[in-house]
Amino acid sequence: MTTDIKNILVALDLSEIDETLITYAAFLADTLKAEKVYFVHNIKKYEISDLFEDELGDVNIEESIGEELNEKVTALFKSKTEWEVLISNDTYTESLIAYIVNKYGIHLTLVGNKNRVKGTGVVSGKLLRMLRCHILTLPKNSAPKVKNIWIGTDFSNASKRSFVMAREVGKATSAQIKAIHIYNVPLQFAPYLPKETLVPTVEKHTNEKGRKFMKKIPGGAENIPLEIIPGRTSSITENLIEHGKKEKTDLFFVSDKGGNTFSSLLVGSVTEELFSEDLHFPLWVCK
Repeated sequence: MTTDIKNILVALDLSEIDETLITYAAFLADTLKAEKVYFVHNIKKYEISDLFEDELGDVNIEESIGEELNEKVTALFKSKTEWEVLISNDTYTESLIAYIVNKYGIHLTLVGNKNRVKGTGVVSGKLLRMLRCHILTLPKNSAPKVKNIWIGTDFSNASKRSFVMAREVGKATSAQIKAIHIYNVPLQFAPYLPKETLVPTVEKHTNEKGRKFMKKIPGGAENIPLEIIPGRTSSITENLIEHGKKEKTDLFFVSDKGGNTFSSLLVGSVTEELFSEDLHFPLWVCK
């Protein structure tokens, strides 16, 4: 995993969230000293060509949309970083984005959190499995600032990546960083073990595991406080969202994979659930 974010891809879909994505991309490009930003839009021409064949006539859709997006980026992208608009016509948007990520050596892909905003559905959770780069999903109107960073961890080796990347972004933004771990008591043992024994044992084990884990973070994590929270009746995803919102998190980091006895951040589990939720904060998935 690289912590150098030199090439950034921004997935646009001509919906109202594009303004947030472009503005935030400019902020990140300056903050992380990126070298180039690619703004990508995929036209699913087959969806409209048959219906509007007569109306379209000789109109060059790719050229028209390309001009519109170039004008929009010129107006909103307040950064000196080099940028380029790429227009394509592909049946599968996710496959197109994956191709561009590989072709141009993309380190970070920005996508919109589409759950509150009606758009053309440019991306889906498939990207978590397809892309070989970091992914940042942004809710509409995400402010281009990072002062409060949270890291979701399950104490797995994979989740150490989140700490490494979050620390780099924290350095660049002078942000405060905090880690959070949600654990659940394994209810399958509840009928056989008394609650007064089970809960303290799990709590003690979790705290000890967290202490050891934090000591093994590459580059050290002595300045990163760790908050360990029992899941109780809410799911891990619900807990992370609740605390992220309550703490007014500017940027929430998780790893794409993980897993241990009492909690999980596996793709297809918590990370993918977070990715598809109606979030109030930007979510950075470390690959």
